[in-house]
Amino acid sequence: MNSQFTLLVRIVLGIMLVVFGSNKFLHFIPLPVPTGSAGDFMNSLGATGYIFPFVGILEVLIGGMLLMKKWVAFALILLAPISINILLFHLFLDIPGVGIALFVSILNAILIYKHWKQYIPLFR
Repeated sequence: MNSQFTLLVRIVLGIMLVVFGSNKFLHFIPLPVPTGSAGDFMNSLGATGYIFPFVGILEVLIGGMLLMKKWVAFALILLAPISINILLFHLFLDIPGVGIALFVSILNAILIYKHWKQYIPLFR
């Protein structure tokens, strides 16, 4: 479970989560504004006032857990619905960004697979 590949995947995913999660409330990386249905959806989420900061904080915490190798299996389960929603958003509403979304989902799936022994008790 501590192979060099797993270490690399965990660190890359952790850094991505910390950077893009903190960008949700610090806005240091300019991102293109989606248009059409994607823009409407993002504007609706932004209008709530809490979704983006909450998801950003959650992504930073999950990324921190991955980088510090603390509660990795728990962090990956927390990340699963977030990564699935990011992927589905890009598949259905904003296809140009699907590459990064697919990358995050694949990294999450790889790490869940690598930690599968820790999830077995959940299915007994």
